[in-house]
Amino acid sequence: MQEADIVRIMIDLQDVNQAAVLKRFFKTGKGEYGEGDMFLGIKVPQIREVVKKYGKTCTLSQLESYIASPYHEIRLCALLILVQKYKDAKNNEELQQQYVDFYLNHTACINNWDLVDLSCYLLLGDWYMNKDKTQLYNMAHHGKSIWEQRIAMVSTMQWIRHGKYDDSLKIADILLHHPHDLMQKAVGWMLREVGKRDEMLLKSFLQTRYLTMPRTMLRYSIEKFSPQERSKYLKGEI
Repeated sequence: MQEADIVRIMIDLQDVNQAAVLKRFFKTGKGEYGEGDMFLGIKVPQIREVVKKYGKTCTLSQLESYIASPYHEIRLCALLILVQKYKDAKNNEELQQQYVDFYLNHTACINNWDLVDLSCYLLLGDWYMNKDKTQLYNMAHHGKSIWEQRIAMVSTMQWIRHGKYDDSLKIADILLHHPHDLMQKAVGWMLREVGKRDEMLLKSFLQTRYLTMPRTMLRYSIEKFSPQERSKYLKGEI
């Protein structure tokens, strides 16, 4: 495959009307979190079909070009290919390390919530599950952007799915008072995922925090509680 093929294929799929919708949905206006991002108007299932058909022959050199694309969907395609390559290399730790390093070296291109959420836990979450997690803690504490911090938080989804909650709660604590709505939602989401598996652990975590944590984060974290319990948390009556 020539380097330009996926770009050409993706551009051929563009839908101008859908692109306009996505620009609004992903907040690309001046001063918004996705300011200046460009869209082709391609839906995720279409992108996954491109990944399935062409991803295996794609090289890291090609991905270097794709992930730097000004088009959101081409960056997403690059990330989904990277995730698939990581999965396919499950018996080759050295090769997986290359994919992890590539991801970490290109976080500046992973600059919207869907790009983060569809890739990080399947790659970084898996890689660091049984390894030293300092890298993700550093990203939570000192991330160069909200997206690096979101990567740190959402990557813990993989650990939660394997019944490992401690680090998820510790990273949630680091980001507990983050001012950005998108981080509050991410932290609340991961707390909710912990609670779906261990409700008492989540309630214990919330007990000393729910009165001061952002309301958006609290609402997300207690979403699976009964209406009566949610009301008590929101009124500060627990």
